Amino acid sequence: MNKIYPNAHAALEGLVADGISIASGGFGLCGIPEALIAALGETGKRGFTVISNNCGVDDFGLGPLLYSRQIDKMISSYVGGNKEFERQYLAGELQLEFTPQGTLAEKLRAGGAGIPAFFTRTGYGTQIAEGKETRQFDGEWYVMERSLTADLALIKGARADRAGNLTFNKTARNFNPLCAKAGRVCVAEVEEIVEVGELAPDEIHLPGIYVQRLVLNANPQKRIEMRTTRS
Repeated sequence: MNKIYPNAHAALEGLVADGISIASGGFGLCGIPEALIAALGETGKRGFTVISNNCGVDDFGLGPLLYSRQIDKMISSYVGGNKEFERQYLAGELQLEFTPQGTLAEKLRAGGAGIPAFFTRTGYGTQIAEGKETRQFDGEWYVMERSLTADLALIKGARADRAGNLTFNKTARNFNPLCAKAGRVCVAEVEEIVEVGELAPDEIHLPGIYVQRLVLNANPQKRIEMRTTRS
């Protein structure tokens, strides 16, 4: 099975439709599948529910999909850094399911593992717990959270072999493996593709069984979301 596609547009062909759910890897602008996100916007499809730690910045990553009104709902843990995200949410133009960051990671992990729900102490006694089942274990109160899956996962890796086995570059791993496992179909954007056998088994962070399509983006922009320097 050939998993390699010539470009991001080809890699998304037949996978994108109005109203689908999309799990997109990344943390801020670190480890985002930038070419795949740009190609997603160019499909013109709308009504997406996007599961991602945040929504990029105003002009890069997932951010432009807000301006084009292709996203109906975000499931995220962070709004700051994207003024349009903030504006649309406060104006009631965008649905937002705020989720604590660790809970978001566990919701994706559980979805990928086939676990429908789990209990966590995070959020008990706050707005996060409103309308959710709570239960007491060993004298402590917990909130039940439903897991997350997505129709499509878009992820960013550093290297892959032709079978789709992936490695990630340090913190750029972030939510990417979790999104891959929670997606019914996963498309991975990588900076280098090697032959099967060139990646040592212990180097592999994500087995190829979770990756259905691969696209090479050898020269990504790798923007820095917020640069802070000493005066």
